[in-house]
Amino acid sequence: MRAERNQGSCVAIRCLPPAFISRYSNGSSSSDDVTCGSPRWIGRGFSCVCIKRKVVYERVCVNLTPSQEERLNRLKHRMNVYFDPSRHGHQEALRALWASTYPDQELHGLISEQWKQMGWQGKDPSTDFRGGGFISLENLLFFAKTFSGSFQRLLNKQGGKRAAWEYPFAVAGVNITFMIMQMLDLHSSKPRRFVRTVFIQMLAEDEWAFDLLYCVAFMVMDKQWLERNASYMEFNEVLRSTRVQLEKELLLDDVMRIEDMPSYGLLS
Repeated sequence: MRAERNQGSCVAIRCLPPAFISRYSNGSSSSDDVTCGSPRWIGRGFSCVCIKRKVVYERVCVNLTPSQEERLNRLKHRMNVYFDPSRHGHQEALRALWASTYPDQELHGLISEQWKQMGWQGKDPSTDFRGGGFISLENLLFFAKTFSGSFQRLLNKQGGKRAAWEYPFAVAGVNITFMIMQMLDLHSSKPRRFVRTVFIQMLAEDEWAFDLLYCVAFMVMDKQWLERNASYMEFNEVLRSTRVQLEKELLLDDVMRIEDMPSYGLLS
């Protein structure tokens, strides 16, 4: 970590190592974070949020670099796209999700009873995207294509002692997308949570950071589901504990990218 300053507001942040390169072409604060008084070294005209992490105060201005701003705006644009079943691109994304999930089964239509086996609530999956938007479909498709082994294990509820009343896979995925957006406070115009600032650093180095975090989150959620021997009625509680776990890992001092998170090792 190091402290930097420019004009603008300041918060604590970790600096990424120069050698780091990308791999691809609202809740409560963590217990590690506490707000403190204004530091004396901040010049006039500067407002600062001071974060205490492991007894060390770290400060850095949060004015976004051009790269950070570009990547964040791109992600926000993705988040603001509603799923539109009449758009050809959205229809093709649904077909691609089916093909990636069930490569040996022919899809009989975008409205079909077949979708229920993936964990949608009805025969028309478009009705389940209201909470997460089109990005939740993109997240599922990214998971299916990038970590097909993990995706299939979760889809088919393989491994561990399972409840008689399991969570619906696809709908759970939409909820996970929405949870991550809330956790990172990405809709806010001003940074209010330290975990958001940490994530933006990661996003500037890897445009797929959000999608990778989604895959990790799905694995963590399923792991906690099994550890709790949870049933469907406990899904929201498991999702809350998943969020807490993700926040803790993102704020670890040695986590500079999504791949550094301890739970990233769950993926295969």
